[in-house]
Amino acid sequence: MEYVWAVLLILGLMFSQILQIFSLPANWVALALVALWKYVYPESMTWNFVVVLGVAAAAGEALEFGLQAWGAGRYGASVRGNVGGIVGAVAGAIFGAPFLFGLGALAGALGGAWLGCFIAETPGRTRPEALRAAKGAFVGKALGFTVKTAIGATMVILSIPRVWP
Repeated sequence: MEYVWAVLLILGLMFSQILQIFSLPANWVALALVALWKYVYPESMTWNFVVVLGVAAAAGEALEFGLQAWGAGRYGASVRGNVGGIVGAVAGAIFGAPFLFGLGALAGALGGAWLGCFIAETPGRTRPEALRAAKGAFVGKALGFTVKTAIGATMVILSIPRVWP
């Protein structure tokens, strides 16, 4: 019976990463599944491993926002533009979620980062400067999403051998 539960948990871990596309907390869901497995099968792994996964999930979140801010800053965005890009990305993910069977959340987050930064940068900046800063917010958001997704995939890959009996 342990093999059946292991297969189901591994499938759950893999499917949890699909949540990344919808801008949902995929890495936290994977962490919760691993922690549940550790609780039910204490000999399968150490709590230190679960803590390391928690640190990785937190790092993924921090890197997602940090890389967006870095990208915007690299392209000349001000603090106001960075905040506008982050707020725009969150709002875009929420408003885009109902479209394209949920895939609109990713497009909404990327577009929201661009639009939020552009709107925030427009007063006091020339149009080309605001467009350049918005491009940076978009590129940074895309890079942050990619890094966070890679961290989630790594979490899953590292967890599978500890779950399999």
